[in-house]
Amino acid sequence: MSAPTEPSEPAATRTAERTPAELSTTEAWLDPFDWYVEMREHSPVRYDESRDCFDVFRYDDVDRILHDPETFSSDPRNAPGLDLPPEEERSPLLETMLSTDAARHDRLRGVVEEWFRPRALAGRRERLESVAAGLLDDAVAGGEMDVIDEFAYPFPVIVIAELLGVPSDERPTFRRWSETLVEAPDGRTPEAMDDHRREQQRVSEELSAYFEEKLDARAVDRRGDLITVIADAEAAGELSRTEALGFCMLLLVAGNITTTNLIGNAVRCLTAHPEALARAERGDARLEPLIEEVLRYRSPVQALARFATEEVEIAGETVAEGDVVVPWIGSANRDPAAFDAPDEFRIDRAPNQHLGFGRGTHYCLGAPLARLETEIALTGLFDRATGIERATDELVPVRSAFIYGVTELPVEFERRA
Repeated sequence: MSAPTEPSEPAATRTAERTPAELSTTEAWLDPFDWYVEMREHSPVRYDESRDCFDVFRYDDVDRILHDPETFSSDPRNAPGLDLPPEEERSPLLETMLSTDAARHDRLRGVVEEWFRPRALAGRRERLESVAAGLLDDAVAGGEMDVIDEFAYPFPVIVIAELLGVPSDERPTFRRWSETLVEAPDGRTPEAMDDHRREQQRVSEELSAYFEEKLDARAVDRRGDLITVIADAEAAGELSRTEALGFCMLLLVAGNITTTNLIGNAVRCLTAHPEALARAERGDARLEPLIEEVLRYRSPVQALARFATEEVEIAGETVAEGDVVVPWIGSANRDPAAFDAPDEFRIDRAPNQHLGFGRGTHYCLGAPLARLETEIALTGLFDRATGIERATDELVPVRSAFIYGVTELPVEFERRA
């Protein structure tokens, strides 16, 4: 089945901003996994008319899409028929690694890739441990804490702010910007969609102006930070100004929002599985496979958007050139065809070929940093607290069509001597 050729709204906009109707309630988005089971079994590829896109749920199909950027492009400009804003009105975020393919993607990624390799990050470990320790020492003082607000958010945003070279004390503003850019509309009406687009455009313009100033400053005052690297690349003709701005914006937003939810999801998983938590608190479980299982079991990114560059068949369904395809990573990571007992949380699961950080060319640049931050976060937490329990079961999900986590996670615990 092919999508209509004349959608009433730009398909790219609808896909990026709307959750499926089946996940529009708090309860469904907190735990979408029963819906994934239903879709994998009965509609592994389905066309959603309200969002004008194809949803894909099985592991092999999702893996195929992520591995084939020539057919399933990340760049909406490679999908004929999409109604994009005029070039002068587009956010610089459309000029980043997330929205480009092939040589251009590799050129952009190459500007900062060395900074995110495990060997480069190893030299920053001591500083990351110091940041985490300072936050945790304050947070655990009273025997209770909100994991998100007091630790899982400020920790990665301080880290990425220092890497970029921007003041970490501006993190409340960074949080507002980040959350606005990834959130879904507050409602499904045309008015709600229009309000949402205007707010995202306003925030994008604020963020762009912020980094315009920083890039201009680095042109005359070079420092050992990522903004200087990006400014140097622009000066050398390797990046346009729009690409440089998009780079800064992407690193700030992606550098904190994903890791915040990875840390929060890790604590949510462990508090729901007391035996696993007890092993982790005692140090009887290695953190590396535990983190990989969190990435599989409750991935911080549940879905992506791709654009078909030619007519293609997926699991018997015909997708036309220009159609929007949404591979559901969260569903693929629970596919029994790929994982033994996929709905069990196993902190020593091996092998674990999850898709939590994507796959192929667009594999997450910041994956090594996110893993390191989460390892340091959990180590620091378990060094200071034991008997961690969730203080409430009334959780509120992050309001997004693709980012998965909770807005608050209050816990109680015993402080370690």
